[in-house]
Amino acid sequence: MTTTGAQRLPAGPEGGPMTEQEQTVILEAREILARYFNQNPLLTSWQAVLDYCAIAVRGEVECFHVLYLDRKNRLISDVRVSVGTVDHVPVYPREVLKCALLMNASALILVHNHPSGDPEPSDADLKMTKEIQKGCKTLGLTLHDHIIVGAGREISLRARGDL
Repeated sequence: MTTTGAQRLPAGPEGGPMTEQEQTVILEAREILARYFNQNPLLTSWQAVLDYCAIAVRGEVECFHVLYLDRKNRLISDVRVSVGTVDHVPVYPREVLKCALLMNASALILVHNHPSGDPEPSDADLKMTKEIQKGCKTLGLTLHDHIIVGAGREISLRARGDL
């Protein structure tokens, strides 16, 4: 699994900045989840996927990740394809799909965070997801979902009926 280095994490539960110890715990949890996915490669638990996304894709700026999967839904790689600002992350469908082909992926799960804490999708989120979905269909890839991570909850565009 490809991860993309330590990042400054958002405020702790009391609203103040996270302590160094709290940041260390979060980074260790990411490593544990990465090992779990490597040892249990079938994504049989949707809750495990959501838990992974809630920890791996967060921060003070928007980050866009793609989970690339093989034919048996085993994780090939978690790639952070873009880092943006506090309220926007640029995503280029061509690059997302090109990476899928280079990795011989069969399926994708799109994941990004909303630093504001509200995981409701924007019109731009929905439009970009539709563009990637159209490209996936053309190339014979499966787009399983687009998950948006907020503060304490995640939204699945598939569960909402937007995929």
